[in-house]
Amino acid sequence: MTGVSQSLLDHDLALGHRLVAGADEAGRGCLAGPIVCAAVCFDVTGLDDEGRSEVAALEDSKRLTSRRRAVLADVVMRRARQVVVVSANARSIDAHGLHATNLRIMREALAALDPPPGIILVDGFHLGEAAPPHRRLVRGDATSAAVAAASVIAKEARDRLMRGPAAAAYPGYGFDRHVGYITAAHVAAVRTMGPTPLHRRSFRSSAYDDDLTLFGDAASYDGPNQPGPPGRHGHCPGPRVGTSSGLR
Repeated sequence: MTGVSQSLLDHDLALGHRLVAGADEAGRGCLAGPIVCAAVCFDVTGLDDEGRSEVAALEDSKRLTSRRRAVLADVVMRRARQVVVVSANARSIDAHGLHATNLRIMREALAALDPPPGIILVDGFHLGEAAPPHRRLVRGDATSAAVAAASVIAKEARDRLMRGPAAAAYPGYGFDRHVGYITAAHVAAVRTMGPTPLHRRSFRSSAYDDDLTLFGDAASYDGPNQPGPPGRHGHCPGPRVGTSSGLR
């Protein structure tokens, strides 16, 4: 156990609440695929010695190898009191904007926590008055074990989707390698084969021809479950919400 990771759990224990929740997202900067938010609630005072040791190993998902992140995702699913995952697809992002969509799914994830935690920590953003009471925490995934856990779950859930079903549904795009982020190979694949329904057409990118952007059409798109402006492969269904509780 490192001093850095131990401090994340110490931070949450020092807050003085039994139930501490954190929220974080993955996929903001991607050209393709959903944006995914996770909310994780720990009973920090109810962890036994083994549980504390395992949770103390959490750290910012961006610092982890994919193998280590998968191990820690399993730790979170076993040790958390509740885990909620909410995602929004490319059509929803195109219709409503990336930041607004990000805030909305974070609010939805936190609202699904039951019972409400004693304190909620959100990485980076204040979510507005419509959200459950929460505290914005700059660099939260490097400060709080609950936020780090949410970071791990959001990233792992999104990567598994992109490397599995997305890559199988759209072979040739390299989703199993870049998971939707912009790379030279990804741009080349889109320019050769055209965008899939997973691609965010409201993003400006050299991958798209000028007539394939959505800037003029997004305002008339009625919502994530409506048939928005199609890519060459059609359109996707709306956002999905998943929750898992009583995991210990």
